[in-house]
Amino acid sequence: MRINTRRSFLKFVGAASISAAMLFSLANTTVHAEPARQIDTAFGQVEVPVAAQRVVVLDEGALDTALSVGVQPIAALASRGGQDVANYLQEYMVEPIEIVGTVREPNIEAIFRLRPDLILASGETSEALYAKLSRIAPTIVPNAADTFTDWRTNVRLFARALGKEKEIEQRFAQIDEQSQALKGLWSGPQTVSVVRWKPQGPILMSAQLFTGQLIRAAGLNTIALAEELGNRPHSDTLSLENLAQVDADWLLLASLTADGEQTLVEAQKQPVFKRLHAVENDRVKVVDGQVWSSGYGPLAAEVIIEDLAQLASRE
Repeated sequence: MRINTRRSFLKFVGAASISAAMLFSLANTTVHAEPARQIDTAFGQVEVPVAAQRVVVLDEGALDTALSVGVQPIAALASRGGQDVANYLQEYMVEPIEIVGTVREPNIEAIFRLRPDLILASGETSEALYAKLSRIAPTIVPNAADTFTDWRTNVRLFARALGKEKEIEQRFAQIDEQSQALKGLWSGPQTVSVVRWKPQGPILMSAQLFTGQLIRAAGLNTIALAEELGNRPHSDTLSLENLAQVDADWLLLASLTADGEQTLVEAQKQPVFKRLHAVENDRVKVVDGQVWSSGYGPLAAEVIIEDLAQLASRE
């Protein structure tokens, strides 16, 4: 059964601040569950409860990871470009989850009121924000650079904090098996370009991101320009005249907002777009931007593998 729970987006106030009285309360009332164990993070060793019961996730990959191993967080951030968690995760939500801010602005006071016993945060978490979060509950922050080397590293860290090491390795084994099966379906070497369409125009996603890693694991290649981006998550906005730079055997188009989707619809009417090799060969696919240009994790990997399998079926 698919269970979807959609809630109204909370209005956030005071997301970047925390009162002195609240800090005093944290220092005197926060109690960590026992027993505990040590986890190595970007900010050093953190003691976490063996079986956290009230988990708050402030990273899309952390939410994906938690849900993939059967952990239901009590709160999360709204997805990029949305007002709730990403649509592809909705079916895994079997309990209500509170939205405690956006990727750009977590609501510290809302997180504090929930009394979490574990917080899973983004690798982009600043030291100042970490200082506030860690006063509320043990806070796990991965190394941001690991996203560009092996997406599984951060996922493993989150799973370890949740005490779900065995379950996450089982997930990885399934993903490896599915990726290996895809390798035998291509007629020859082929390139894939992942482009996010914004209201201002298109941007090319880096080949080093989660999606690029999975593309290569499935036996396909990313284009040279995407490789050159390195640890930059994406290119600068491209003009339609420069769109040929992102052409490939397969062109995957994503958007995070309705405005971006409308801009893409308009671009597809332009002659310069129609002259792309991928377009001429009917090798264009519109994909979920919350997965292909924003998210990561085992559940997102399953979506990507399914999308790539659909490309293979068109060979």
